[in-house]
Amino acid sequence: MVPGETGLDYYRLEGRSIADMEWQRERFRTHIRAARQTGKPLIIHTRSSAEDTLRVMREESAGEAGGVMHCFTENWEVARQSLDEGFHISFSGIVTFKNAVELQETARKIPLERMLIETDSPYLAPVPYRGKTNQPAWVRHVGEFIANLRGMPVEELAERTSDNFFSLFKHIDRKSHA
Repeated sequence: MVPGETGLDYYRLEGRSIADMEWQRERFRTHIRAARQTGKPLIIHTRSSAEDTLRVMREESAGEAGGVMHCFTENWEVARQSLDEGFHISFSGIVTFKNAVELQETARKIPLERMLIETDSPYLAPVPYRGKTNQPAWVRHVGEFIANLRGMPVEELAERTSDNFFSLFKHIDRKSHA
């Protein structure tokens, strides 16, 4: 996880102790409580841990803070439960990968008013740059891909996801990012 994210990542925990997972869960709980107290949205990372992530989110009332499921790679059911908790879903370059069929189907179903797009730079460059060091300028490829999936103009997707970003991150001044 990069600074600003919180959540659970069990991907590299094979062969490690249950205490390692509990350590992550306790910190995740602390971050959710802090977000609720400060009124700032959460940026949640989940990898190989969707069930626990959603359980902790519910137990800690993460929906009171709201936020985004960052670099989303899960299925529709996880997306639906995240939406039910009041979260946005953000797609990275992974959605453009040929083998990401289930994720692409999820991207078709997400309500447009709850969708974000991102680079997750320097990782996960979209097609046609897959395998290269990602950069923010390539987020347009993610937007173009999703707009095509949904049969809509890319300009509309860009406008709506930008609106969603500034609606969610109210503390960021939109005028200074025009």
